[in-house]
Order: sequence, then C-alpha cells, then structure tokens
Amino acid sequence: MVRYADPGELEWVESGGGPLTAVPEAVLPFWSGADGEGPATDYDRACEIDGDAALLPVGDGTALVLGGEPAATSYLPDHGVLVRWSAANSEEELLAGARAGLESAEWGSELRWRIPGPVVLFDSAWPGEGLAGAEHLRVPLEAGTYAVRAAYVQPEPETWIGLVRLTRLGP
Repeated sequence: MVRYADPGELEWVESGGGPLTAVPEAVLPFWSGADGEGPATDYDRACEIDGDAALLPVGDGTALVLGGEPAATSYLPDHGVLVRWSAANSEEELLAGARAGLESAEWGSELRWRIPGPVVLFDSAWPGEGLAGAEHLRVPLEAGTYAVRAAYVQPEPETWIGLVRLTRLGP
C-alpha cells in the first residue's frame, strides 16, 4: 500500500485482522481490547457484530465498530466519511473513486451515534490506554449526534471502497 512508500494524502490505520473501532476520547480508558476480564472482552464483542458498522457500549459512551473485512481506513474530513481501502492500485485512485462514489453509493440503514467530541480509530484488539505505541488515528469530530451509514462502491473494475458516512445531526 501507498503508506509504506511515499507519504500519501491521508494517514491510514490498519488492523492485525480484527475490526477497527472508533472510541470517543472521553471513554478511551474504558476500552479493554483483547485484555479484558469476563466471558467476553471488548475485542470479542467487536468481532461478533454483524454488518458494516455497529455501536457497542463502552464506559458511559458508545464505540463505533467497523465490520466486514479489516481494511485500512482513513477519514476524509471534507466529506465526513471514513474510507476503507478494500482494493485499489494507489491512494490517488482510491480517493478519486471514494469521492465519486459518495454520489452513487447505496447507503445501508442508519445508526444514531452520540459522542462527546473527538474519537480515536484503532484496532479493536488494543486497550484504549495502550495506544501510545499502537497505530491509531484521531478523528476530530464535534460533540453531537451523528447519522452513521455504510456503503461499498466499485468505481472501477479493480477498485473496491468501503464508505462510512458520519453526518452530524445536531448537538
């Protein structure tokens, strides 16, 4: 992928094989990842979700889990969308396809996600307190309620892109 060569337009987050999770910074210490106690860790709960996106309780907040394949993911702030790199020959090709695909995407059902401010996107296996050395991406969202909808687009035969749109509905 592009991130191993020259720096690209965006910073990308990858997973070791499980789902990526966006946790509000305010409740990040409550995400235990695969290290939790009890019958099911936070990572176990994240792995059990169905669909392209789901919400899970964490502390007194809610995390957004990105289901499906563990694709490298970044955030396009000008469009309020998480972009998931399923297949593309370059970051340039992927981003052009993602921007074009926003208009033609067939969006899935809507989730309502209330957050107290910025979130951190990372591999759900990591504990929230242990991210200092782990790959992660801070997504500077404003506090409020967001409509979350996911879609997959294929703008070219060899370009597959997952999109997760985050539309702020209000405070």
